[in-house]
Amino acid sequence: MAGRVASDAPIALVTGATGGIGAEIARQLASDHTVVAVGRRAGKLSELSSVPGIEGVALDLLDLHGMEAFIRSLPRLDVLVHSAAISDRFSIDQADAAEWRRQLDINVVVPAELTRFALPLLREAHGQVVFINSGAGLRSYPTHTLYSATKFALKAVADGLRGEERLNGVRVSTVHPGPTDTPMLAGDLRKADREYESEKYIRPESIAAAVRVVVDATDDAQITDIVVRPRLE
Repeated sequence: MAGRVASDAPIALVTGATGGIGAEIARQLASDHTVVAVGRRAGKLSELSSVPGIEGVALDLLDLHGMEAFIRSLPRLDVLVHSAAISDRFSIDQADAAEWRRQLDINVVVPAELTRFALPLLREAHGQVVFINSGAGLRSYPTHTLYSATKFALKAVADGLRGEERLNGVRVSTVHPGPTDTPMLAGDLRKADREYESEKYIRPESIAAAVRVVVDATDDAQITDIVVRPRLE
């Protein structure tokens, strides 16, 4: 796939592109980027690939060796958006070590490692990294403690990376969506026996618009954090 990406176009790689937020980010960035949309669901990737400017790629993010080879095969990389995540409700007394490792791997280790693989290309392009975090990365909620802990950790990764890369020209941003109308939220609330009221939640397009604000920042500035909340809470 990497060989089909135009080397003279700005390239954005979006993980979790088959999710509600990731798919909208890919669509909005495709207006002026070649978007490498990474996900697991073949049908959704095929749908995204029909959009001009998007190349859908089925990859296993936990295959770090494969991800490293893929990223380093790209001709350039201007924007890296980490949208892939898992959100399963566990309190401290419910989650065992295996569950902690499962969520930490996807929500923290994978974005940290993919960023490490991508840094040579990002430095060359003076590019940027965008971490899609959560409101749970700013406040820990009961019965969602494990997920919140991973998102707090992801915020620490972003803040530390920003300082480390400031002299290399790489900008680092975090977007914290509140409750967003996505299949992940619907499944999460079902498990908690809570009603799902889609009209009360943020649209995925609104989170993608926030990412566009980050990506479109002028060269003299970086937008470090954006918090997006539902208008009515």
